[in-house]
Amino acid sequence: MSYDKAKVTESLFDQDVSVIMAELESGPKESAVLSSSLGISESEIKNRLAYLIGAGFVTVSGTSYGVDSEKLAKFMENDENYKGVVDGLTELDSYLN
Repeated sequence: MSYDKAKVTESLFDQDVSVIMAELESGPKESAVLSSSLGISESEIKNRLAYLIGAGFVTVSGTSYGVDSEKLAKFMENDENYKGVVDGLTELDSYLN
């Protein structure tokens, strides 16, 4: 499955999407649970995750959403923008500590 790397990066760092992704960090969740927890409708959750679902980073099983952690980790390892952010934060942390 092909995808636009820039669009995936943009989606992952979008504030509206990142709050949902943070909820999915600990494992798959039912859309009703996400909706209740985040205070947004189930259809809005689906809309916000649509590109990441299509690109295979977010999985859907019935009414449950999950993250393909392996695919996401590989993407982050290979994304130059993400590497730059991590390197910058690591360097900043070394100065602060």
